[in-house]
Amino acid sequence: MSEVVQETQQDFWRPPVAASVPEVPSVEPVAAKPADACSRCGTEFMIGSRFCHTCGQRRLEENASAANSDAVTRFWTRQTAWVKSVAGKISWSKIALPSWLHYLQFHEIKEWIGLPTASLIAFLVGVGCVIAALGVGFMTARTFVDWQAIQFYRAEWLIAATAAFVAGILLKGSSKNEE
Repeated sequence: MSEVVQETQQDFWRPPVAASVPEVPSVEPVAAKPADACSRCGTEFMIGSRFCHTCGQRRLEENASAANSDAVTRFWTRQTAWVKSVAGKISWSKIALPSWLHYLQFHEIKEWIGLPTASLIAFLVGVGCVIAALGVGFMTARTFVDWQAIQFYRAEWLIAATAAFVAGILLKGSSKNEE
């Protein structure tokens, strides 16, 4: 090998090569298995996470995803068909509703709270967002990344609730008593 180094002109980035060494044919790279990506937004899942950190879509397992989705679809269609058949047999005009149920009508709530329609709708949307933020807390996290995603969703719901409450305040306008 020492004779190869003396006879060969080399550049500093190339190793010395003997003239009798056959060239190795180029090998085409093997296609790597693509990483799991979210079916909703296309973002790659983080390692070990069960939810997409961008949109919150649950990660589907490769083997069980197709079988489970077909089974869920069949179950859902059977159950909705059953509910429709049962609901069609009920005589809705003969059902007596309780007397206190009229308090849940929209105009009754509007008069009781004293808000205009737009403000009441914004208030109800804000209450719904707060309930959703509390509901996100029931999700279980196995990893730290899942926990962070759940906290991110909770923060988004609370920001939406704040925006709805502020919209309700701005839509209220001035009352007649303040003038």
